[in-house]
Amino acid sequence: MSVLLIAGSPSERSRTAALLEAAGQALQTRGVQVDRLRIRDLSPQALLLADFGHPSISRALGEVAQADVVVVATPVYKAAYSGVLKAFLDLLPQDGLKNKVVLPLATGGSPHHMLALDYALRPVLQSLAARHILPGIYASDSQVALEENGYHISADIRRRLDEAVDTLLTETLQPGLRAASRFKPVAFADVHYSV
Repeated sequence: MSVLLIAGSPSERSRTAALLEAAGQALQTRGVQVDRLRIRDLSPQALLLADFGHPSISRALGEVAQADVVVVATPVYKAAYSGVLKAFLDLLPQDGLKNKVVLPLATGGSPHHMLALDYALRPVLQSLAARHILPGIYASDSQVALEENGYHISADIRRRLDEAVDTLLTETLQPGLRAASRFKPVAFADVHYSV
């Protein structure tokens, strides 16, 4: 399975990037290969002009198309996800997330913006035909602290990221394991019925 981490922050160093990186590390410690796409690295002109022929745009759209799982992270500004993420999502075809599992992540200045995940980002991801959108994780500035040589994620957010990654693995990347752990197969000859 291929997992693509999409960073929707316009900043080089941000709490959003730190949260996304923590999710990526949680996946990697469980043996999952992840690829990274930073929207800020795409050509700004090609992104805004929807230049599908530009190498950075066509490469990014190809990465999304190849991924089985997409983890998308965005800062929340004025109760909405970032403009650079919006510009990129607008370039995806109408079924650009078809058959994909999506884990949305967001950061914001205070808990007051937490509903942006459900009321702003989730509808767009659903409109792109995502197969399954996992419950999102929102972290406020106090829960993701930028430090001189990195970042610090609060214990609560780390626990929620671990739970989300476990859910991602057990319910989406290995669905056969989940089904097998719940029920034993029943032979048709053992099925009893009455009419």
